Amino acid sequence: MARAPAIQEIPILDSIDGVPLPREHGHLFGHKEAEQELLDAYRSTRMHHAWILGGPKGVGKATLAFRFARFVLTHPDRNAPEVAQATSLAVPEDSHAARMIAAGSHADLLHLKRPWDEKGKRFKKELPVDEVRRTVSFFGSTSAGGTWRICIVDAADDMNASAANALLKVLEEPPERCLFLVLSHNPGRLLPTIRSRCRRLELRRLENQEMYKALHTFGFPPDSGETYSEALMAMADGSPRHAMLAIGGEGQEVATRFFQLVSSLPHVDMSEGHRFADLVASRGADDAWATFLDLARSFLSEQVRKDAQHGARSLVRWAEVWEKVGQAAAAADALNLDRKQVVLNFLKDLRG
Repeated sequence: MARAPAIQEIPILDSIDGVPLPREHGHLFGHKEAEQELLDAYRSTRMHHAWILGGPKGVGKATLAFRFARFVLTHPDRNAPEVAQATSLAVPEDSHAARMIAAGSHADLLHLKRPWDEKGKRFKKELPVDEVRRTVSFFGSTSAGGTWRICIVDAADDMNASAANALLKVLEEPPERCLFLVLSHNPGRLLPTIRSRCRRLELRRLENQEMYKALHTFGFPPDSGETYSEALMAMADGSPRHAMLAIGGEGQEVATRFFQLVSSLPHVDMSEGHRFADLVASRGADDAWATFLDLARSFLSEQVRKDAQHGARSLVRWAEVWEKVGQAAAAADALNLDRKQVVLNFLKDLRG
């Protein structure tokens, strides 16, 4: 008898080995003010139907979104005593809603993200319009619990123009008892018409103690000496995701070498830069490439933020480098161009 073909599991976008997905756990690190704002809004008589959760990648936007979804679907009656007495959005992890959400099978929760391209064996570079159009059938059907239906857009920055316009249309004519949680690493780049139809909630970078708590909770060694600890925190820039990638496996080498290069600015050793580019741009090193892009964007974002506070003239230059590396990386991935040259140009721009 012939063997049945092995079932290949589809990878999960932005997952980290050994770390539960945001939908799978109830932990929240920091963001108590944002959590309280969502809880107060849910209790009110005029809760906004759409929220933009903004902030740098990896600080907990998806974690907060799923935490809010669990609470709403566990307590669909906003006037219930349990809601009035709640001091946070936490719910028991063995509750029906929590278990269904953790399994990715709750009928009243739609999670939109970049899909897996089976032909190319990688995730699509954009969140396409077909994904956003799933909201039509989702909101057109009757809620499984007869109550709320929640859509998490993760992340809105990935939408192409058609997808953004499709989202705008459903935001303009929201169904009853619906809730949109739109995640964005850079809300200022979203369509103004989308921003105008959402209430914005900005999530900050985590403090070091909150970072260490997150790392410890998920089984990561928080440090291996004071020097490494300081370097790790500086590199992670308030993002537990960046810290976890830096600690584990290949991500640690990418992060350590990236930090060494940028810490020497304005002098960059280009011979070391070539070796670093070989590491992150070699064939099959998609995880290293993604880590480099995360680190580069985080580093540039921090430089823009610092210079904006001090009115520095280099603000425009940092913004230009941000735009350039983003466009070059997108072109390299879309057209299968040389990733190494993207890395080298980025380092040369920093040196300039």
